Amino acid sequence: MNALAVAGQATRRPPKMWIMGVVWPLTALYAGPFLWGSKLGTKYLVGFILAYVFGIFFQYFSIAPMRGLGLRDGIGAAIKADALSLAAYEVGMFAWMAVVQEWLVPGLEPTSWAFWVMMQVAMMLGLATTYPVNWWLIRRGIKEAM
Repeated sequence: MNALAVAGQATRRPPKMWIMGVVWPLTALYAGPFLWGSKLGTKYLVGFILAYVFGIFFQYFSIAPMRGLGLRDGIGAAIKADALSLAAYEVGMFAWMAVVQEWLVPGLEPTSWAFWVMMQVAMMLGLATTYPVNWWLIRRGIKEAM
């Protein structure tokens, strides 16, 4: 059963503990058809969501005061400034880590030094894929130059 089906079931028949209505669909992501049972895919999804939320948060507190924007307009500006940039960064980073973990060093875990060396390479590739996007966003006035 996939996460959407589990979420639908939890909505139709809410559990006694409301938090379980959140936990069960998230748990279904680990083995459900949404990510084809891929632990790596689940890590990417969770990593992307967390990076996106934190990115919007930090962009908001940079952009809103600088431009004198309220909450709604500030969040909108933060999303415009960070969405494409983050997606471009994650493409470079996730692509490299997928190559590493699927073909070069299968089973690589975050407890090894090799993982962190590969992660440094991944972050440099993420920088390379996000640089043109950030350049374009700055030229269009969507993102602030720093």
